[in-house]
Amino acid sequence: MSLNAINTATAGLQAMQAQIGVVSQNIANVNTVGYVKRVQSPVAQNDGTGINSGDVSRILNATSQKQLRLESSGAAYTNIAANVATQLDALYGVPGSSTSLDGVLNGYTQSLQALANDPTVSSVRATVASNAAALASRIGTIASGIQTLRTGMESQIASDVKSAGSLLKSIAQLNVKIVAANGIGASPDLLDQRDQAINQLAQYMDVQATQVGDGSITVMTQSGVTLVDHGVSASLGFDSRAVLSPEALYSTEAGKSGVGTITATTPGGARIDLIATGALRSGSLAAAVTARDDTLVQAQRQIDELAAGLAQSTTDRTVSAAASTGIDLNGLKAGNRITLGLANGSQIVLVASDTGTATFRTGDIDGSAPIAFRMPGAQPIGTINGDATLAANITAALQPNYVASVTAGKLTIALGTTPVAGTASVTTLGATLTIPSAASETKAPSNNPEIALFVDSGRANGLYTGSFDGGSQLTGFAQRIALNPAIKADTSALVLSSATTQSGDATRPQRILDGLITRPYTFSAASGIGGVRAPFTTNVADFALRIIDAQGANAASSQSLDEGQQIALATAQSRFSSESGVKIDEEMANLIQLQTAYGANARVLTAARDMLDTLLRI
Repeated sequence: MSLNAINTATAGLQAMQAQIGVVSQNIANVNTVGYVKRVQSPVAQNDGTGINSGDVSRILNATSQKQLRLESSGAAYTNIAANVATQLDALYGVPGSSTSLDGVLNGYTQSLQALANDPTVSSVRATVASNAAALASRIGTIASGIQTLRTGMESQIASDVKSAGSLLKSIAQLNVKIVAANGIGASPDLLDQRDQAINQLAQYMDVQATQVGDGSITVMTQSGVTLVDHGVSASLGFDSRAVLSPEALYSTEAGKSGVGTITATTPGGARIDLIATGALRSGSLAAAVTARDDTLVQAQRQIDELAAGLAQSTTDRTVSAAASTGIDLNGLKAGNRITLGLANGSQIVLVASDTGTATFRTGDIDGSAPIAFRMPGAQPIGTINGDATLAANITAALQPNYVASVTAGKLTIALGTTPVAGTASVTTLGATLTIPSAASETKAPSNNPEIALFVDSGRANGLYTGSFDGGSQLTGFAQRIALNPAIKADTSALVLSSATTQSGDATRPQRILDGLITRPYTFSAASGIGGVRAPFTTNVADFALRIIDAQGANAASSQSLDEGQQIALATAQSRFSSESGVKIDEEMANLIQLQTAYGANARVLTAARDMLDTLLRI
């Protein structure tokens, strides 16, 4: 009987010692990231002679772990979105400061008002020119900052793709080791390493992990793209671009994308464009892609629209009339638009083109799909040949539904002889015309109040007309807008529209001021100001203020959203730690119990030994 007691007590001592070792390991790793609490339960011998040490297992709540990964992806997404929005808002400066966009705009507006009140003062003219140059420079600085942010997002995507790819390989390798070590019963350290790798991966992309029978884990995106299958991982790729420009946009067409795209070659061999398929919905990668291709592209569009509005506010003239009356097209240039209002309430937009082959992308022009028509070329509008050529070119663009007629530069449009059934008649005509023939034309013989105060430094003649020949002139115009050198050299052109204009004539200064703060312009829905689907009509100065307000509001809402998401992440971390993490108080209590049990087994062993010694002395 004493021999049985010795064996039983010895087994008990060994079991308690093993459990104390597990508790010791738990306490030592209380602050180790990714460490999950271990327990070891003793297993009773079938013959009742003692116990064996059971397997060491982890106390893991799979539901809490899944929630933690979802919140990690969300927090990584909102963090980047908030940082980008904050940096973007900072580009516009502190509202009300002299160097902010609204401060520079106010300075320019006030100098124009002073000029309109007293056009004769040369110092006021010089101030207007200086403030106009400062405004153009400020717009250019903001636009350059936007592209710097986009380039930063491109670099971050490249870095994150590389890190995510390494994690996928690590998870696959750990799968192999865990399966070789008897699957689910493998070393808890290996299981911890794999879980931690998946947790880190969740910061880059929204993933879900599924346990399979052999102990390995299949990792997929929430959209269903397989990233790890047993011991094989997907291969991630990213064709990064060094520097992004406003023209560098994402495209699904082969060879036409100006930015990098993320591809995944799945374990099954399929090659998937993760951006085109919308496979990335959360995590830092999704946030960086959204910032690069949506948030910052829209910000560039806003600042481009503002720059275009400033340029057109001093150069363009709007004409409209009934279709039967006709409109004067003298001054028509490539990029200028003609709008046909139809009896059914719809409209047709015609866009002048030097080549007749202008191409348009989605969002270039709101409303009906634009139609390009060719300019007369060297034959001026208003001459017999120029009028005939223009009429023929517009008719060709509209055939067979409509026929155009141009006489002395005046356009009328009627139904064609064989229109498609149901074609609505034209009721009104409208056009936007760029009046100066070139940026250098500041004092025209015709005494026009229009003047090219702001020019496109990237174009030969300097005029901004909104041309689509060779690509949209609007795209990136904010980086190219500048004060007209001809006005910088001769500020009297701000007042004198011809050689006969009186020095006190306020017509041109008032025209410039009205173009800024009074005349309505229609800004594209692509700018996101006033709504995402409808164009927005307001004056140029108000549009600038709305941009500033929109960016400030977006920064505030992004920060608020991020704060909420970080709280959700902290809550998920706390819950997971509470259920699967090490608690010192609990481990100390376990240690006391194990010490007591160890001492009791030792006493049994001592008693059994004493009994055996007594027996041997008889």
